[in-house]
Amino acid sequence: QVQLVESGGGLVQAGGSLRLSCAASGIIFSDYVMGWYRQAPGKERELVARITPGGSTNYADSVKDRFTISRDNAQYTIYLQMNSLKPEDTAVYYCNAVQMVLHQRPDLGSWGQGTQVTVSS
Repeated sequence: QVQLVESGGGLVQAGGSLRLSCAASGIIFSDYVMGWYRQAPGKERELVARITPGGSTNYADSVKDRFTISRDNAQYTIYLQMNSLKPEDTAVYYCNAVQMVLHQRPDLGSWGQGTQVTVSS
């Protein structure tokens, strides 16, 4: 059974930083594309960043040069370092795991419970 547990959310002032973590279990981690998505109130869930088993990354334009995704294949964990946070980054952040062969369909993967990030102005 796949389990994704996020941590590290919280309240921060604009310009501040947070680091999110997502610990995975129940999967062969090296077979999975891992990602962070977010959903703000009244909006659809959107991609923030993804990382392949080999370490290739892609980011939403809105977070490029501010956020960094990384993975520790030995610890079955991914991270999202968020710097220069803006109020518009406020959302629930979700961890996603999808098998590499299905990487274009994150909806067919597994999701964590989400962690709230709130950025005050």
